[in-house]
Amino acid sequence: MSSASLLIVDDDPSLRQFLRAELELEGYKCQEAATGQQALVLIRAQSFDLLVLDWTLPDFSGVEICRRLRSSHNATPVLMLTGVDGIEDRVKALDAGADDYLVKPFSIEELLARLRALLRRSTSQDAAKLPQMLCLADLELNTASHEVSRGGREISLSSKEYQLLLQLLLQANAVVEREALLAAVWGHDFYGDPNVLDVYIRYLRQKLESQGSPTLIQTVRGVGYMLKQASPKS
Repeated sequence: MSSASLLIVDDDPSLRQFLRAELELEGYKCQEAATGQQALVLIRAQSFDLLVLDWTLPDFSGVEICRRLRSSHNATPVLMLTGVDGIEDRVKALDAGADDYLVKPFSIEELLARLRALLRRSTSQDAAKLPQMLCLADLELNTASHEVSRGGREISLSSKEYQLLLQLLLQANAVVEREALLAAVWGHDFYGDPNVLDVYIRYLRQKLESQGSPTLIQTVRGVGYMLKQASPKS
């Protein structure tokens, strides 16, 4: 049984109580918040191992809460609960910093499986010994501050963009398979559209490879991607 601490954020009291009862049976320590403001106050006052966060709240949306957390460098894993399942909505949630999402209605078994996967990923990442600086050509990534720059120009990345770039830099000059990137960034139990990886690769390219700059992200067709310096773009 897990002793991880969870914050359940949802404006539906029946759902909150149901989730809390089920999660506490599994050994989780749970607290509740009915609004985004309540959630932010609790998060500032103490640390949680994971947030179960509803997309629709009476004040702030779950997406806005994710953005606020990530902009303040709070890396607490977030499982977003949402009633929408379009690719644009999924990308919006992940781009804001959610680590996974679950579409309502859902089974409690699937919710528990996703929580276990997120907690395993978080534990694994905490245990990893990362160098403070990762570099390739004029690209620099600071793993302590999450700052990224190229040629001295600061580049602002979303949480998922940063995680994707980190994985590519850790294995620079080697091909990283699609499945490995999806597992590292979105989790081994990711059930979403695998094309979300291509969406985020495109985002990274737009931010890293301005006109005339040498390309960095190489596509290896049928396999995955590789971070490697190549010739300047025309």
